[in-house]
Amino acid sequence: MSGHSKWHTIKHKKGAADAKRGKLFTKLIKEITVAARTGGGDIAANARLRKAVSDAKGGNMPNDTIDRAIKRGTGELEGVSYDEITYEGYGPGGVAVLVETMTDNRNRTVAEIRHLFSKNGGNLGEAGSVGWMFDRKGYIVVDKESKSEDELFEIVTDAGAEDLKDAGDVFEIITDPDSFETISDTVKNAGIEPQVAEIAMIPQNHIKLEGADAKQMLKLYEAIEDHDDVQNVFANFDIDESEME
Repeated sequence: MSGHSKWHTIKHKKGAADAKRGKLFTKLIKEITVAARTGGGDIAANARLRKAVSDAKGGNMPNDTIDRAIKRGTGELEGVSYDEITYEGYGPGGVAVLVETMTDNRNRTVAEIRHLFSKNGGNLGEAGSVGWMFDRKGYIVVDKESKSEDELFEIVTDAGAEDLKDAGDVFEIITDPDSFETISDTVKNAGIEPQVAEIAMIPQNHIKLEGADAKQMLKLYEAIEDHDDVQNVFANFDIDESEME
């Protein structure tokens, strides 16, 4: 199983998202607001906003909270203006790390992200230092019990998916970002509820970590992910599931 799906699986098992519901709501509200600001408040015409609203409803966010976030984005209500900034750096063992943030204070955020890297065995790099190691893709993870590999392969490739990978206990479906929504809907219409469905930065290769480096990398990953301004963290580590547990 790839490091990317393993990390999602462990978080799913721990119920991390539910334990941090307030923090999850904050991230979702920011995404809705920025999606509405950049692409307009019409959900039917704005794929990014449509995905953000779907995620918010999946997290049981009240409709009036969603509506207010959209109106802040379109300017109908006053609200904070967020900048989208991606930071790049290195973790233990030379692991490449991408950090996607939304912030209303660039100076504060970069200082705090740099501190988290240095405190946890990594270092913040220059723009472009590791981004070339990742590809932006649609990423869908489904349980192996949902369909046979042959059935799922036919379903997703007919819908335009780029690849289907056997990743241990799950299948990973890789799509072009523009095809992500269509393929995600196709999977759901086939009676399959994805464990993960997102636009992600997928690493081109992985670095195997063990022992102290593995433990330090997970501490760095969790510390960055827990930061209030961080929306997503992507890294190219591969750690045995037993060590992750």
